[in-house]
Amino acid sequence: MTPEPQSTLATARTTPDAEAPAAVDTSRTEEQPRPDAPGPALKSAGHVIVDSLVAHGVERTYVVPGESFLDVLDGLHSSGIQTVVCRHEGGAAYMAEADGKMHQRPGVAMVTRGPGAANAHVGLHTAWQDSTPMLLFVGLIPFAHRDPEAFQEFDIKAWFDTGAKRVMTLDHPERASEIVAEAMFAAMSGRPGPVVVGLPEDIIRQEISPVLHPAIPVAAGGMARTDAEALEAALAESSKPLFVTGGNDWTQEAADQLTTWLEEHRIPAAAEWRTQGTVPFDSPSYVGPIGYGRPRPTYDLLEETDLLVFVGTVPGDVITDGFVCRQDWNKKNFLVTADPSLRGRSGPVSRQVLAKPEAFVRDLRNIRLPVKDEWKAWTGRMRTEQERFAALPPAAPAAGQARMDTLMANLVPRLPADAVVTFGAGEHTNWAHRYFPTRRYASMISARNGSMGYSVPSAIAASLADPRRRVVTIAGDGEFLMNGQELATAAQYGATPLVIVMDNQEYGTIRTHQERHYPARISGTQLQNPDFGLMARAFGGFGVTVREDEDIPAALDAALESIDQDNVFALIHLVVEQRVKAY
Repeated sequence: MTPEPQSTLATARTTPDAEAPAAVDTSRTEEQPRPDAPGPALKSAGHVIVDSLVAHGVERTYVVPGESFLDVLDGLHSSGIQTVVCRHEGGAAYMAEADGKMHQRPGVAMVTRGPGAANAHVGLHTAWQDSTPMLLFVGLIPFAHRDPEAFQEFDIKAWFDTGAKRVMTLDHPERASEIVAEAMFAAMSGRPGPVVVGLPEDIIRQEISPVLHPAIPVAAGGMARTDAEALEAALAESSKPLFVTGGNDWTQEAADQLTTWLEEHRIPAAAEWRTQGTVPFDSPSYVGPIGYGRPRPTYDLLEETDLLVFVGTVPGDVITDGFVCRQDWNKKNFLVTADPSLRGRSGPVSRQVLAKPEAFVRDLRNIRLPVKDEWKAWTGRMRTEQERFAALPPAAPAAGQARMDTLMANLVPRLPADAVVTFGAGEHTNWAHRYFPTRRYASMISARNGSMGYSVPSAIAASLADPRRRVVTIAGDGEFLMNGQELATAAQYGATPLVIVMDNQEYGTIRTHQERHYPARISGTQLQNPDFGLMARAFGGFGVTVREDEDIPAALDAALESIDQDNVFALIHLVVEQRVKAY
């Protein structure tokens, strides 16, 4: 963006009440009414931003209000966009990030300058590492006050440039709609990710033409003829091929088509860590997740396979368990991603296919190969191991303290086919990885950057996005209190997730690492917790604290009944033993 002339800046700073700088690109203003021209056709830049979001299909925005973007809030008043008022900017940013995971467009959050922007940074980092399309609008100090360290002033580019695809500031009011279109395009093109848009409070109040900038189409790429020929030849030579699905750039149609093609060819597919559901949980081609602490069914896959096809993701740090794909790692691989930079990749690359998953699968369907006996045996063996691993434990409660195994054994049979699970980070997530039946794309919404505090906000976003679906979130006791206050948001807007809090009175993942490196020296990981069931009731939902295993089935029935009959969220506070493991 072209910087303002120095003389304009100097003039603006000597007149604190000045509106936007007078020196603008005259080639733009000659094509539309002047910002100060009278007439009913004009709208404020803030209102035009809202109109542009509507035109791009945005259904809701997650907001912690601030005086810096009052004109945008005013535009939202009768816009048709649901304004979800959150209790903390971190919660709002997490909700927008989860919303972006569930749709083929960015989730949208709005926060104020300085402290508000700082609090929202955690959700931005999640969107960056998880490749999630997201827009973060940040209200800023007036243009006229810029640089002398005005109240809550900060440098938006310096803060966000290394963790966002683009950082833009609306310094010219007539570009309001154009910047929304550019931000939407940047968030969705190539490898998806977050975009930050700064809104100076005096600029967004200026009146401009209400004509909207059209949406910018996003190229999907696809397999070139030479790509298809190379992949077909590699598959023909392979005895143990493996597809790995991941990322947040899928459609349900593409997921269904890939599943059909894999099943027809008896080829297996594993899921990138915390992205299960692209190939359904009960598909004969699904062989489990790959990531930190990966279970036995997928433990040896990367070493045993002779052909890897990554679709929507790359072999990064987590999938390879710490960049184990060395230069001497002799594996033929195809990386299918719309990111030409292959950012985050580990090890050598045989071939990149520059395509989004939908375009790749469209072209993959044209490859028809005879099914090999080796493929049947390879897929069948790995599928058998996955089925054994995911088999539910006994549902009958045992004597003594409550157990997550018992809860999952009783919960899963009660779930509809389209249920969705959300979670943040911690050892409590392993029960979802192992047992939760993910049967469609975006049925596991999680933070692959290991961000805690994600569970409750993401569950609220998922419930608001599709109130008909059963939404379950599994939170740890340490994670829950980082954004548990957003239960107030759930109550206010009618979100109805089932919240399961696994309370082992510690930061369990950190304790595990601690025991490995500093055995028998517990330090900085122990917690004392309140009654979370009582807390849920105080926020207006159903809440119960369960300490005995025998009480789990009745608690589940009561929680689900409250969700269905009373249309409220429900929370089960499960007090378990320390050091409990899913696998």
